[in-house]
Amino acid sequence: MSTKTLRAVFLASALMSLASGCQSTGSERQLAQFKAGPEQTCYDRATQPYTFVVDAHAHFRPFGGEAVPYAELIRYFEPAGVLFVNVFGIGQMFSAQSGCQRFSSCPTGEIKPTIRNDIINGSNALLHPNNDLHLTLSMSFADLSEPQDVVQKMDLLDDEFGPAFTWMGEVNLVKQALFKHAHRATEPAHIANWAPFMARLRAPEGGRAPMPLSIHADIGSDQAPTQYLHLIENVLARYPENPIVWVHMGLSREQTKMDPQQHIAILSRLLDAYPNLMLDISWRVLYEAYFRDAAIRAHYVAFFNRYPTRILTGSDFVAAKGYKLRDYRREVEINSRINQYLSDEAFRHIALGQNYFDLLKLDYQAPDICQ
Repeated sequence: MSTKTLRAVFLASALMSLASGCQSTGSERQLAQFKAGPEQTCYDRATQPYTFVVDAHAHFRPFGGEAVPYAELIRYFEPAGVLFVNVFGIGQMFSAQSGCQRFSSCPTGEIKPTIRNDIINGSNALLHPNNDLHLTLSMSFADLSEPQDVVQKMDLLDDEFGPAFTWMGEVNLVKQALFKHAHRATEPAHIANWAPFMARLRAPEGGRAPMPLSIHADIGSDQAPTQYLHLIENVLARYPENPIVWVHMGLSREQTKMDPQQHIAILSRLLDAYPNLMLDISWRVLYEAYFRDAAIRAHYVAFFNRYPTRILTGSDFVAAKGYKLRDYRREVEINSRINQYLSDEAFRHIALGQNYFDLLKLDYQAPDICQ
């Protein structure tokens, strides 16, 4: 058998493990529980976990330096009750020569978009197939201010890994946390030049489902609450047919004091205007600055209950070397606390993952809530 044929067989086998799952062992949750059929039982919220099943926002690679070894990392999810995971890289990285791994050690080092993490994630997924999780590989390399070579790099990943990558993101439209690292907000003129890769995401080769795009787009800051809102509005107006996931609901550590009613009014207006827009509620800053306060949380619970089919869950865990299972479980638990207050309909669609299954057209179904 030729080397090319061997590689094709290896690739096909690994991709089957990425795209499907079989019954797990010893977990509170198993993939088999999310297969529709007469044997599927209801979900008892009184006795079963409120933590989310889908981590649609997990960074398998850090900003620089070493990551948690892949074979170790994929053993973190099932014990935390997570069965479906988006395999993000990092949209922008420190240079390999810098030796930087975290902002705290390199507060001003340059961070630039790179395809490096996507290649590593794709390679690791092939080398370490598993049947206990459903993994979705995501391209995170795209430089939204320099979009001219995005399609070419998508082709490169498809040539190397076949149809393994079925998502794009997290990519940065505007991320104030990186302003000290040479990142700048994407200009509207550049957004107009996204058309080729956005068309490719809407209609990927091989008859695959449209690929969602997860965008980090800060609304503003505590000093200027809506300074950058026009950027995500520009994207949505230009590309209304693309499935777009607005991560962290547009909030950040630079914006921890936004009036929740103003915030929810903005989100509601955009969700109503753009049916392909979804929000992700990943990142502990949402809990620490908003959901922890009962009065503020009530506004968001009512909002989620009103838009139960438009919300995705996630941890925003960054797998830098040194983090352990306990750290990941902590992020899952904190980012899931708001789930306790959701209506049954919202809990099923959000915490139990029905929104994610519908978005990717997966052959899984969240169980009904026990009455």
